[in-house]
Amino acid sequence: MTFAPALPTQSRTVRQPGDRRALSHLLTLLLVAGLLLTILLSLGWGAASDADVIGALFGAEDVSVRDRTIVWDIRLPRVLTGVTVGAALAVSGAIMQGLFRNPLADPGLVGVSAGAGFGAVVAIVLGGSAPIWLQAALGYYMVPLAAFFGGWTTTLLLYKVATRNGRTSVATMLLAGIALAALTGALTGILVYYATDDELRDLTFWGLGSVAGANWQKFWAAAPLIITCLVAAPLLARSLNALALGEAAAGHMGIRVQLMKRIAILTVACSVGAAVATTGGIGFVGIVVPHLLRLVQGPDHKGLLINSALLGGVMLLLADAVSRTIIAPAEMPIGIITAVIGGPFFLWILLRNRSLVDF
Repeated sequence: MTFAPALPTQSRTVRQPGDRRALSHLLTLLLVAGLLLTILLSLGWGAASDADVIGALFGAEDVSVRDRTIVWDIRLPRVLTGVTVGAALAVSGAIMQGLFRNPLADPGLVGVSAGAGFGAVVAIVLGGSAPIWLQAALGYYMVPLAAFFGGWTTTLLLYKVATRNGRTSVATMLLAGIALAALTGALTGILVYYATDDELRDLTFWGLGSVAGANWQKFWAAAPLIITCLVAAPLLARSLNALALGEAAAGHMGIRVQLMKRIAILTVACSVGAAVATTGGIGFVGIVVPHLLRLVQGPDHKGLLINSALLGGVMLLLADAVSRTIIAPAEMPIGIITAVIGGPFFLWILLRNRSLVDF
């Protein structure tokens, strides 16, 4: 009896045509290096350009008290806030695009940004009418906390509206999010109408978004929640990859689709709510960053979510650098910079994917 020679089995390490995992890993290394370089440049960028950044960071003995104060108390919390907020917005955008299976999706679709903005407006305009003991207890954190809980409340309301018989419809959530954004916008307009001149100025700058007021208090108020969401986000990668084939196919692959939707929505609500509460409204990062990465490394969420966090941090720091220099010595809100870049980019995505919005 003769036996046919055994055919060699295909190794799992063999790359199939179109497999861009190696490119994704290389991009991760480049983005890590780019983020570190951008952080160092941002720490050295400012009115006091002669500050000894390296010496202050590593505790050199010959560094002056002035340089230590500039680096540790002014620039470092601003830079770290920019990195965490940029990462939160970009990763949330990647999750929403995967959940809706649409490159036009944005964290604002689930009502987090609109709800957080309304909460902040309520705190700014009506905060002075709150009981004295409440103002004393909350103090500096009144506006950020109001923004965070406003975002959470709208997200939970949308989830309740979109869920029926234990199943959540992302299409219903999208439409309800648009309606709720319009409602909160109208209520915000009413409060703005009754606001004083000082309150209007605060509302304007908060709504445009900026990290100019960042400090260690703001950073530590939001960073633990944002970092927790960023660490948890890659755990959704396999489920989001399966969801790209459709909910039915994902269910047959063993994905608990409804549970995944809940976790994804709550992750976005927490991270974006904390980000908006810290820096105000900064748009388009959640659309631009994930879409750029998909063009380069493909749709695999295993690398996409990690690289979105890195590129989001880099992009927001670069936008902050532009905002500090374009009208120096004054500063332009970051939200204007991201809108100028993101608006045309969004139109390009829309024209490139017209089939996704044609009914």
